[in-house]
Amino acid sequence: MKLGIDIGGTKTAAVAIGADGELSDLVSLPTGFGAPEVVSTALQVVSRMSELAGVHVSSFSSIGIGIPGAVDSSTGRVEHAVNLGLEGLDLGPRLSDELGVIVRIENDVKAAALGAHHLLGVADGITAHSMAYLNLGTGLAAGIVLDGELLRGGHGVAGEIGHIPVDPAGVVCGCGQRGCLETLASGSAIARMWPTAHPLPARELFELAEAGDERAVEVREQFLRGAASAVRLLALTTDVDDIVIGGGLASLGEPLLVGIRRILNEWAGRSPFLASTDLAERVQVIPLGFPAAAVGAALVGEPSWQNS
Repeated sequence: MKLGIDIGGTKTAAVAIGADGELSDLVSLPTGFGAPEVVSTALQVVSRMSELAGVHVSSFSSIGIGIPGAVDSSTGRVEHAVNLGLEGLDLGPRLSDELGVIVRIENDVKAAALGAHHLLGVADGITAHSMAYLNLGTGLAAGIVLDGELLRGGHGVAGEIGHIPVDPAGVVCGCGQRGCLETLASGSAIARMWPTAHPLPARELFELAEAGDERAVEVREQFLRGAASAVRLLALTTDVDDIVIGGGLASLGEPLLVGIRRILNEWAGRSPFLASTDLAERVQVIPLGFPAAAVGAALVGEPSWQNS
């Protein structure tokens, strides 16, 4: 049984994967802020999962964690996880010492990419196909699985496409550059372009656009063009078989998928080259409620992924 933990800014979720590939029920606790609280929350989740599974912690064949920030998967160190109050934490070694079991750490988007890849593999019966996971959340980033192996890159930034500038006249991004993809297609981009008191700005935006609100249509189309640009960028740089959209904005579901496919088809209609790549048919949205990052974290715990 493999245990995967997804440590997010507000909650920490965990799932176990049995030898038969079946997923346990998801366990979730509020995430504490700061290094001691993050470690404590992770330990509480492990303890709870151990109780539910009716096994000692040492019985888990692997334990993996997905977490935001800059992660050194070889050492288990996490840096710059600002929303968690972590500037530097040897999370893997700390938890390994506490639990007596090796705990492996991966960036949360890369972990979610493994989770999405697992989901596609189960559905298609294929384990080595290539896939990109496009995370549309507060920010924008991607995780890439090529021929069954997670792509980390030489400096750990493979997939950070949100910080590729696409508009020289655009707004300044949080990274310091101007006109990055993240400033067009992310939750923070929608919050900037569509200021509202609504608790779900993206959902309000899409609903009003569907109802014909001209300003909402304008903002929605700008967002969709940015998301479609991210899909095109991933396809043309990695030539993956599938591009799976996840993250908080994936909860928009069918309207998001239909909109992105529409933009891609419009571009393909003007470019025989793009038409030949069949981009629109290679995009899908991850099923609502699937715990991609937690499932991927369980797979991250397997030693075989550490050399990918």
